[in-house]
Amino acid sequence: MIFIIGVSGCGKSTIGKLLSKELNIPFFDADDFHPESNIKKMSNGKALNDDDRQGWLESLNELAKSELAKNSCVIACSALKQNYRDILRKDLESETKWVHLSGSFDQIYKRMKSRVDHYMPSELLKSQFDILEHPKEALQVDITKSIVDIVDTIKNELMNKSQFGLFGLGVMGKSLCRNLANKGFKISMFNRHVDNLEVEIAKNFKTEFSELSNASAFDDISAFVNSLQQPRCIMLMVNAGKTIDHVIEDLFPHLSENDILIDGGNSNYNKTKERFDYLKTKSIHFIGAGVSGGEEGALKGPSIMPSGDFEAYKQVQPFLETIAAKDKNSLPCCTYIGSEGSGHFVKMVHNGIEYVEMQLLAEITSILEALGQNNDEISNTLESWKTTTDSYLLDITATIFRKKEGADWLVNKILDKAGNKGTGNWTTIASAELDVPSTLIASALFSRYISFYKDERIQLNNNFEKANNSALNISVKEVLEAYQFARIINHYQGFKLISEASNKHSWNLNLSEISRIWTNGCIIKSTLMKELVEVLKNTTNILTNQELINTLNIYKPSIKKLVSACVLNDLSVPSLSESIQFFNGITNPNSNANVIQAQRDYFGAHTYQRIDDASGKSYHTNWN
Repeated sequence: MIFIIGVSGCGKSTIGKLLSKELNIPFFDADDFHPESNIKKMSNGKALNDDDRQGWLESLNELAKSELAKNSCVIACSALKQNYRDILRKDLESETKWVHLSGSFDQIYKRMKSRVDHYMPSELLKSQFDILEHPKEALQVDITKSIVDIVDTIKNELMNKSQFGLFGLGVMGKSLCRNLANKGFKISMFNRHVDNLEVEIAKNFKTEFSELSNASAFDDISAFVNSLQQPRCIMLMVNAGKTIDHVIEDLFPHLSENDILIDGGNSNYNKTKERFDYLKTKSIHFIGAGVSGGEEGALKGPSIMPSGDFEAYKQVQPFLETIAAKDKNSLPCCTYIGSEGSGHFVKMVHNGIEYVEMQLLAEITSILEALGQNNDEISNTLESWKTTTDSYLLDITATIFRKKEGADWLVNKILDKAGNKGTGNWTTIASAELDVPSTLIASALFSRYISFYKDERIQLNNNFEKANNSALNISVKEVLEAYQFARIINHYQGFKLISEASNKHSWNLNLSEISRIWTNGCIIKSTLMKELVEVLKNTTNILTNQELINTLNIYKPSIKKLVSACVLNDLSVPSLSESIQFFNGITNPNSNANVIQAQRDYFGAHTYQRIDDASGKSYHTNWN
């Protein structure tokens, strides 16, 4: 759907007719669709107002829809204001292209004076220039060029160039390319060239999959950028940190005003804000987009968490929402999160919740093993839990425990040292900076750190006696209930952290919408997450929901019994333990912090407040 726009006298109809002929698609002049009332008003020398134009613009939108259902078309329409263009492209955002025929007032006025059939008073033409809202999303075409050159420019820019660029062909980048191509987008793909190490990666990748036959492959940055329609949309799928900054600097000389860069990696949200602010000074838009789902999700539909300038997001919205996973109502698991680096913050917390979910399952499987189950039996137990507490991580863990290599299970041969890429660390730091007790995330993170010390763990194991696990007196049903209890606490802490960050940074985040886009495509999708979509429509604190209150009350005896049994039998279950410890703390109206405050006042004169004085007055005591 191509709209040719501009002030009167710029040549919209002439260019539109010739372009439609070249492309063999219909042409329509918007002026031919004015209702009789508008025609009469203009005939009397009166200017149309926005109310007059509303119905006319809506009729053009319907025309575009009907023509698009058959093939395509070109429509010439002045469309001087952004809200006019919004009406014209309603429900057609991803299928609409704009061409702005631009020239100076003097150029167009001189042209109109020479045309007997198109003379316009200078005052009226000046008024059009005055109300013109520069169309950022349009292809800008200089009217001083010849008609043939203008049409060729439009054809080359709109019809032959790629709609979307992807920079970096690692595992995720490749999967996203295939996803975009499978959805019908014409894309350009870039991967760097490194002699004897990375050679023709993009070109070789293109030949590997039939869906990429129409994609363009590059290892030259300039050619890659120039292959894209303007404003360019380029998604960066490279390692977080300095690499992103280097890539931005490499791209910048080739970019134009209003181009859009999307960081789809696991970047720190503070760095995303810095890049957003920096590129804004260069008139380049920057979107930080958390992407969850791994290789399979990126290919079949991930959960995407974009943030930045909302107007820029609208430009990339058709791409991101089309390739995203779909929820139970077939809505995309992608939504505009908020401003600055909020998208990467939300993805960071997603990963923190993920750390805990993984740790809880690791602890649970250790308990099931201590109860005498072999790996096949553990897998069967986890499979049986899907009816009540299904999740992606539960599903893959059941699969992991069934996988054999030779006569033994593969998981038994894996070295017990867990890696991490920093997001759990960042989440814990952010929690401390925001004064939010995300204790389970910290516990899961530190459990991974403990796993690093393999040699020391072996040495210390020889120094201390261990209890015999034969005394572990707990049922599989109680293990399940304890697991469910801990998961609710984990999700409470995660959404609490997002809520507090939203308040501090004035992001105005929608917790229910965030949970909705986490119901499919991402690593932490689960039946619990689906339940939280409705819960979070009415509260930012899930522990105030009556159904969850009832559930925790039912499961509390099981978590207490399980943790106690594990401690007595020397089984390490830090995240399960922390769930009940945190619960006991957050539900205790009278904590022991009064002792700490007294200690602080004793050695540092930090003062304290009194429970028998509601004024908030600070007191200090000479404790000697």
